[in-house]
Amino acid sequence: MQYYNNEISQKYPKLLEYFENGIKSEDKNISHCLLFWGPDITSQCELALEVARILNCSEDGSSDCNCLNCRWIKEQSHPEVKIYTRLDFKESQKTSEDSETKGKKNINIEQAKAIINELSISSEYHRVYIFCDRDEDGNLLPLNQINFPEATSNALLKTFEEPPKNTTFIFLTKDRSDIISTVVSRAQSFFIPASVKESESYELVENFISNYWTTEKNQVLEFETNMINLIASNDAKTIFTQMQNYISAVLKSNLQNKHLFYKLMQDIKHIEDAKRQISLTPAMNIQTVVENLSFNLILN
Repeated sequence: MQYYNNEISQKYPKLLEYFENGIKSEDKNISHCLLFWGPDITSQCELALEVARILNCSEDGSSDCNCLNCRWIKEQSHPEVKIYTRLDFKESQKTSEDSETKGKKNINIEQAKAIINELSISSEYHRVYIFCDRDEDGNLLPLNQINFPEATSNALLKTFEEPPKNTTFIFLTKDRSDIISTVVSRAQSFFIPASVKESESYELVENFISNYWTTEKNQVLEFETNMINLIASNDAKTIFTQMQNYISAVLKSNLQNKHLFYKLMQDIKHIEDAKRQISLTPAMNIQTVVENLSFNLILN
């Protein structure tokens, strides 16, 4: 099953630029544990494979590079870039028709030990292990505490914390709360929005949210009231989406400001949480959702 997409640089140009800058810097300042979360697992996997390609490229890392490592990754045949799901461990997969493999519900401790043993052998490549899930038809699915249980996660914690040289782990999930906190705490997290946006407009919220990160803490209630007033005359999901669009636009011109970059990425997550809360059945009270979101955006 092929997951690599040559168009990934067009989907997330600024996010990919951030990784390229980090990988190509002298101290290679990206984390050895990355956590991608959001609604589009396939796009997360495409981005993870592109990060793996840049890490392994033997030339300049350009998207049209045709070095052996880049070709392998584009063909998904690289010996040290692996997508690990409950169905993709050679140790437990005798044949593609193996009924035991088809019935597997999770990545288990035996497989965790196999990863540790594998990493004890040196490699000339930059290893990238991408953890997610998939069904028997090959469709990618997010990690959760059923397919990536606590016992397995704990068995790998030391490896995640202190991996061998030139090793990167990437976790793909729908929400960070779906993975145990001890793994999340060891990873650098990135919200990956759906690759097809409903709209990139933010005209409804621009006046209210402009430079919101400079808002004084004692103005949080005013910020909350302004948001409530907007939602009173517009759909809440539309307002939240336009807030995310505005923040994404600001991100594009602040890639070098690491402090602001991380705050804005975290704020996109807070807004995504708010969108999820109003879509629950029964939905959370909108006043409570807006109050929590305002405090997260202004006070954190």
